[in-house]
Amino acid sequence: MLEIEPTDRGGIMRGKKADAQPTIGAVDDSDDYRGALKRIGGSPSDKWNHFLANQAVQTLWLGNSNKEARQRQCGATIAALIGITPKDELEGMLAAQLLASHYAAMECYRRAMIPEQTFEGRRESLSQANKLSRTYAVLLEALNHHRGKGQQKVTVEHVHVHQGGQAIVGAVNSGGGDTQKSQEQAHAPRGITNEPGIPMWGPDPERDAVPVAGSAGEAPV
Repeated sequence: MLEIEPTDRGGIMRGKKADAQPTIGAVDDSDDYRGALKRIGGSPSDKWNHFLANQAVQTLWLGNSNKEARQRQCGATIAALIGITPKDELEGMLAAQLLASHYAAMECYRRAMIPEQTFEGRRESLSQANKLSRTYAVLLEALNHHRGKGQQKVTVEHVHVHQGGQAIVGAVNSGGGDTQKSQEQAHAPRGITNEPGIPMWGPDPERDAVPVAGSAGEAPV
């Protein structure tokens, strides 16, 4: 069962001394690789998924939230991670950073809209929100690129090539009449042949003499 309790800023509970340096336990912990929480963090290790979920929750702004509101915010964060559906640890980290940048950007936008906000405070808040929004866009592009959504795939199923023609697979710039002319040239015969039924050019036939206007005794041309 996933249990998340947001702490104060920095992840350290008030009134408690920070623990010593963490120690590394058994690496081949087979009980950890059950993947019950894989849809949250994308890893077969539930320790990683639980750790990532806590990291995402710690980026929430909980200054004005009571206990009930905090529980709703935590539940919404986990639901967002599940909705992004990370397939591996890299996608899980990108998903958590997407949520973190979104939360921070929205908090900056909220502070910029406070009625009592000064002009300098409003300008700084909007500037930071703009940077965070750009970061969000870069993270989203990285996630889509990792998933292969940024690449276009062209599948050629059937190609018919007539005798004497050529097949081209790829981008072809069509120009209307030029395309039709190219197709006619591709299907045109290689040599000059005499098609039956079509007369060929030959010597000029003999023509009758034409008289030239003038004296009656002059010979015709």
